[in-house]
Amino acid sequence: MRITRVLSASLLMLGLAVTPAVADSSPSPSASEDGGAPTEAGTSFRTATEIEQGQTATASGSAGDYLYWSFPADAGQRPTVKATVKLPDTHAAETWQIDVYDGLRRRQSCQYGAQTRAAAAGGTPSGGAASVDLTCVLRTVRAWSEPWANDPLPGTYYIRLTVVNLATSDLGLPVGAEVRVDSEDVGGAAAVDGSLAHPLVPGAGAIAQGGEEESTKEALLASLEPSGGWASGWWSDRWVWTAIGGALAALAGVGGYALTRGSGRPSRVTPGA
Repeated sequence: MRITRVLSASLLMLGLAVTPAVADSSPSPSASEDGGAPTEAGTSFRTATEIEQGQTATASGSAGDYLYWSFPADAGQRPTVKATVKLPDTHAAETWQIDVYDGLRRRQSCQYGAQTRAAAAGGTPSGGAASVDLTCVLRTVRAWSEPWANDPLPGTYYIRLTVVNLATSDLGLPVGAEVRVDSEDVGGAAAVDGSLAHPLVPGAGAIAQGGEEESTKEALLASLEPSGGWASGWWSDRWVWTAIGGALAALAGVGGYALTRGSGRPSRVTPGA
């Protein structure tokens, strides 16, 4: 009976450990439709246009301008930034580039993707290029990092789109741009032992609250955040697998004890019987 109770308790622990994994395996809500997506871009870090992941933002500009957007990225995500530049019918050969910066305005390197691309001259007998497609796949965002490291951290990320090689005759020609950000959730494989106290989001200013005697200031932070809020790396599926491993270890211990214990204590024989 005692072994039966222990086995029942172990199976209950295993069921509780598996339940969060099953609940977490359900499909996440789809990204919002592009209705209401931004149709303009900023010209600096401070005026960067905020976009949500899954949105396709558009903007009109001039060749030679710096176009800026910003988006939120949380721990465990691997963002992919895609941009398309629509060129005028007639233009000289030019080269476009997309750069991504984190909340500390540190330029983040791309794991792979065509971050810089050249467009052949348009309006020529060969036709030339009508658009340029750029892609930057960032490294996985970490919940915590050493101060000296340049790892991506949770917070606001900035996209900068500009031309890096342009003929003087093409300066100021109208161009169109489309930008989209999607992320892959890496999960517990990217979990680390630590997290930031707050995500790296910009403070646009401060407002005073309370009366003259008790006055406090609250930072006006970026209005966008991940759909599920900032996790800061406190939860990952590594917790689920740790619980399942503990439950299996308990079951193995109970099974080994049952096999080696035998039928119990030997019966006591009365001397002289």
